[in-house]
Amino acid sequence: MNRNIFGSFLFVSLIVVFGLMACSNKTDGGSEEDNDIISVTFWHSMSGENGTNFEEIVEEFNNQSDNIHIESVYQGSYTDLITKIRAMGNTDEAPAIIQASGTNRKYLAESDFVEPMQKFIDEEDFDTSQLEENALNRYVIEDTLYSMPFSTSNAVMYYNKDMFREVGLDPDNPPQTFSEIEDAAQKIKDATGNYGFTMATIGWYFEQLLANQGELYLDNDNGFSGEPTKSLVNEEAGQGIFQWLDNMNKAETFKNYGSDWEDPRAPFLAGQVGIYFDSSANIREVVKQAPFEIATAPLPVPDGVEPHGATVGGNSNYITNKVSEEEQKAAWEFIKYTVSPGVQAKWASVTGYFPVTKAANEEDVLKETYDEFPQMLTAVEVNNKTPAEPAMSGPLSDDGEQFRSIIEAAQEKVYEGEDPKKALDEAAEKINDLLK
Repeated sequence: MNRNIFGSFLFVSLIVVFGLMACSNKTDGGSEEDNDIISVTFWHSMSGENGTNFEEIVEEFNNQSDNIHIESVYQGSYTDLITKIRAMGNTDEAPAIIQASGTNRKYLAESDFVEPMQKFIDEEDFDTSQLEENALNRYVIEDTLYSMPFSTSNAVMYYNKDMFREVGLDPDNPPQTFSEIEDAAQKIKDATGNYGFTMATIGWYFEQLLANQGELYLDNDNGFSGEPTKSLVNEEAGQGIFQWLDNMNKAETFKNYGSDWEDPRAPFLAGQVGIYFDSSANIREVVKQAPFEIATAPLPVPDGVEPHGATVGGNSNYITNKVSEEEQKAAWEFIKYTVSPGVQAKWASVTGYFPVTKAANEEDVLKETYDEFPQMLTAVEVNNKTPAEPAMSGPLSDDGEQFRSIIEAAQEKVYEGEDPKKALDEAAEKINDLLK
């Protein structure tokens, strides 16, 4: 072959090869602009319909962001997620953002893989006054905010207004005290044969009933002014809660349906019970499913006690320090997005949580939701009246989930006939053992 022809053929071939390589690289790696995308992994516990709604928020953030992509990964329940975090240890496998409930806040704050949210707030001079004080206080330890609240809820009382009318109770004037609930439950039982009241055997409700009396769960201001050394659950306020439940259980105006969140809902929706406690996060769905008119009200207090309000439930988001500084900053951008008024209003409107951002209440989408589901306003009103006190932030301890299990086991014993004082004294001792 003529050398000139061969040289020309080789030159053209090389151009074609390099051209194909360039096309291949663009196909595999994206454009140069795409390669600048910062990927942020987020472990969360939002499932079911809430999970679908949450993924929409993530997708909307990704669509409006020029250089950040949030990869959300469902990790099971809050307990499942935190178990994985504990098992991970001091490794570089941690995601950039993790979502957790309030019971794990002390463990996470004292861990060596969380970057305090306060750092990003201070660096940017981010205005936290736009956020609900009670939501923030739950995650502040020694003047440092370790995580950003995202979903907030509290416990409220649900009741069947149709059943109230049927038995002669005022549907617009629900019971406000322990004795009033006992009386209402007895009237429902006498008139219909149904149970008057129930609540799932979940330790969170005991915490809420205690806090509503302004009472502490642990000494040293629930652990906020020093390491807690003693449980206060078996003092007068706690004993009153157990005695109240025992009274109705013995009168057969109360029924224990179980220890899962869903357990009391089906009997309530079937008209088999007139009053029950549930998280405010479930109001929208329960109201939609009910074949009767539902109303909500604040949790009751003992006679002669002024209601103090409710502890904040829900979850918050943490930024880890096991990723690059670039990923941390990208995570912070997403965290800010999650507490923007529009996002908080949308999240509250489709879930039943109430906003952590004050201005969200002025968004049209949430106003329209509250018009359709006025039952959701109970949680907002209770939160607005709740003072910023240690009693209203719940017990600060690594063992919060175990505390709840201990209280639940004590409640079960009472329902089976054990003396309320004995059951709660034993529970207090078990909690004290954990504090040692």
